[in-house]
Amino acid sequence: MDLDALRHGDFSKLGEAVTDWEQMTKKLADLQKDAEANLKAKADTARWAGVNATVSREFIAKTAAEFADAHTQADSITKILSDTRGELIGYRTQVNDAIRRATEQHLTVVDTGEGTFTVAGNTRPDWASDPSGRTGATDQKTVDAFRDEIQGILSKATQSDNSAAKVLRLLVDQAKYGFADTSYANRDEAAEAVAAAEKLAKMAKNPADMSLDDIADFNRTMDKYNGDGLFAEQFATRLGPKGTLQFWTEMTSAHAGARGSELETMKSLQHNLSLTLATASFSDSDAMQHWKKDLIAERNTNFRAADSFSPVGALGSQVISSLMRNGQYDTEFLDDYRKTLFKADKAAGDAGTHDLWVKGYDALDLVFGDGNGRDPLEGLFEGLAHNPEAATHAFGAKSDLDHMFGTTVYTDRGKSLGHALEAAVTGIAMGDHTSAAPPHSAAQVQIMANIMNAVAQPGSGADLVTKGLGESFGNMAASYMPEISRSFAGPNASAFLSNSEIPEEGLETADVTRFLSAVSSDPDGRAGIIVGESIYTSGLLDAHLSDPSLFDGSRDTVLENIGRNAGIIEGIVGHSVADESVQSAVEGEKDYNDAVKKKGDFVKTWLATGLGYGSVSLFPGSHAAAGAAVGGFAGGVVGLAVDRFLEGQELNGAKDEALYASAKDLYAMRDSVNQQTQWSVEDALEQHHVDLPKDETSDTVRVAVNEGWDEASHFLTNSKERPHD
Repeated sequence: MDLDALRHGDFSKLGEAVTDWEQMTKKLADLQKDAEANLKAKADTARWAGVNATVSREFIAKTAAEFADAHTQADSITKILSDTRGELIGYRTQVNDAIRRATEQHLTVVDTGEGTFTVAGNTRPDWASDPSGRTGATDQKTVDAFRDEIQGILSKATQSDNSAAKVLRLLVDQAKYGFADTSYANRDEAAEAVAAAEKLAKMAKNPADMSLDDIADFNRTMDKYNGDGLFAEQFATRLGPKGTLQFWTEMTSAHAGARGSELETMKSLQHNLSLTLATASFSDSDAMQHWKKDLIAERNTNFRAADSFSPVGALGSQVISSLMRNGQYDTEFLDDYRKTLFKADKAAGDAGTHDLWVKGYDALDLVFGDGNGRDPLEGLFEGLAHNPEAATHAFGAKSDLDHMFGTTVYTDRGKSLGHALEAAVTGIAMGDHTSAAPPHSAAQVQIMANIMNAVAQPGSGADLVTKGLGESFGNMAASYMPEISRSFAGPNASAFLSNSEIPEEGLETADVTRFLSAVSSDPDGRAGIIVGESIYTSGLLDAHLSDPSLFDGSRDTVLENIGRNAGIIEGIVGHSVADESVQSAVEGEKDYNDAVKKKGDFVKTWLATGLGYGSVSLFPGSHAAAGAAVGGFAGGVVGLAVDRFLEGQELNGAKDEALYASAKDLYAMRDSVNQQTQWSVEDALEQHHVDLPKDETSDTVRVAVNEGWDEASHFLTNSKERPHD
């Protein structure tokens, strides 16, 4: 920056820009509030159908998010501009003060252009006889002191100006269309993030020089900035796609077999690096677009550590996927990467996946503390699990789903596949306890139908439950209780409230029956089904008894339908468990009780946020939805149902004779669902002050549950071969 530019620059224009941006930010804040409170809120509770259920709702959600991002970006720009203007005015004051003091010392400061200036003493002849004592010679130390002071001020002003311009350009470049959601309080904060990225990228280019202390410092910085858009984009692009993969290859080689604190440091580093790259993937800058394309192009490259004696290193895809286990990656990037891996995996055939990815890579270990990273599909599935939109895209083709199920016989990818499928059919990212369950789209219901059909296949279908998928299947069933209930009830089962795009025609009853039966063999899967059914039943009762307009008919009919449905679903579980061999009854009981407690604690955590677990949030326009929106479920009918479920659902008595214990548990489950449903009715009647005869109402529910329980046995008999038939 030129000296005169700082001294005489017109900062009023910059002030006007700041004022304009401040006004824009306020307007965008109002638009954001209106979009979220009105546009999106109404769209979330509306009864959409057909194309509107997916296209319009999704468009509105993205539009509301864009308003939020626009406000965030405008706020950041405003603060950076305002902060920079304040700094430059401050530096102008400082430099003018320094020049004034220099003049008092008979020095002249002159701008010589291109950022240079001179400080020189005045040499007027008449000063030689000046009675004040002036001399023609000025102390060189004084000249140097003023020169250094002014240069320091000018350097700071230049840094402020240049860094502001740099971060503003980077901020705008993050989104080619729309706006970036990265937020900064001032120019320094943004500049520090970019500087930190440059420092870490430089370190990562020379991993052999990084000591454990260096890695710890590197990790602390990345932990601080992994969600910062500018930091992430600058780190990734400065290191480059090949450099990124080489860095992680070197880290895993140098710290193979890590133990204790070293292992924890490396696990944390992998976590933070994954989050950073996930954040970077959302950048639309030209550099990042090339980075993503070039990264995928490295999928078949052999990456070896510099000190490796083996010619076989790690495939680029193995390294990429090992860094996808945490964080949400951009949908388009995941789509592109997934297509390349799926194509290669399918070409190898179900049985060939082990030879394709694992055989020959025996020494490879790219994941600290969780597998070895040899199968890149595992990491990809975990990445999909954190991005429901990309997960839904991934399993839209039944051939892809069937292939992946087929590979679980020859690989260990079942658990990760289950996580991805959960996200695909529920619309909720793995580990997200803060988002309400969105309505199921037709595409999601179709994927769920294909999953149920695969599990329902005679012979090997039920074996999928034993491949690490059982718990995920149970969670999916919990989320699909509205569609499952309508499947058993038949056409026009309007008592079973749902905001699914295709609530009843999407699932085949025989497949649903066999699916629930198979999943019941897994303790975690069984817990998911029963907890989900209890939540849906209590939520339905809460909704109908608080708002009679939801069903055009008598309340007795509603109670009968709900009770019968609860009996059918839990009856299928109970009869299926009773049909199984009871030789391991004691172990099975403990596993199930532990699973119920874990599932219940998880649901209570979700309910406490005021949102909805699975089917809880699927009551549009009802009291239940209003309760969920303000956290009413935490202490309402659903919350009470979960509490009572956890207190009384555990199975006991497995030490008795095996056959007797099986029958005893079967009837204990029947009595449990009956009591649970009656309690939920009583809770709803009390909370909503509904005047119905208590004994008659309880008896209506009891009879309906028992009928449903008995009917469950018929559903099973008509759908599969049973040992008691």
